Amino acid sequence: MSKVLVAPSILAADFSRLAEEIHKVDHAGADWIHCDIMDGHFVDNISFGPAIVGFVRKQTKLPLDVHLMIEHADHYVPRFVDAGANSITVHVEPEAKHDVEKTLRQIRDAKCRVGLTLNPETDFKLIEPFLDEIDMLLVMTVHPGFGGQSFRPDQMEKVKRAAEWNQSGAREPSRAGGPAKKIDIQVDGGINPETARIAIENGANVLVAGTSIFKTDDYAKAIRDLRGP
Repeated sequence: MSKVLVAPSILAADFSRLAEEIHKVDHAGADWIHCDIMDGHFVDNISFGPAIVGFVRKQTKLPLDVHLMIEHADHYVPRFVDAGANSITVHVEPEAKHDVEKTLRQIRDAKCRVGLTLNPETDFKLIEPFLDEIDMLLVMTVHPGFGGQSFRPDQMEKVKRAAEWNQSGAREPSRAGGPAKKIDIQVDGGINPETARIAIENGANVLVAGTSIFKTDDYAKAIRDLRGP
């Protein structure tokens, strides 16, 4: 099984001391830093933009995992690339108002890892045509827009389908001509030690967690507890 990676979501951090929060999760053993970008249109909340991502980039050498919950992601991708994103995830829903295939290619051409995601209400079939074109599938386990929501176990069916696709060998050979590369399966929303176990058992290998890390006194223990034994 792939190593379980933990990506603390800074949406739950104390922004009055953001640099310190980033340093703490870095030293606590985080694998990535997750940045939730919301525009108030695609989701009913506004978070932060490229300037904050650029600030985070200066605080850590960890990979920055940027999730664009926005309309017209193609227009903004270059700004987040310039800010230091290592991985950019966009939405598949028509409401995101972009050409998904072109945006994925745009991210790839910018030398970033390519992620694609779908909301809980979105059928997995909508994402299937793009599985060969991405490095990571993000399965939202809450409706995006706000932190602190409860985990939706019904979304594990999508995680299982992605894991089955990985195992089926459906992915085309890598661009370098080597063996087919499996995609990472990321989950985000209501992730704590208990729900992390459920997600991992169903095939997830990347955990995004905000509240269950930043609202504790011991970030290192919180991260260890998410990874499990």
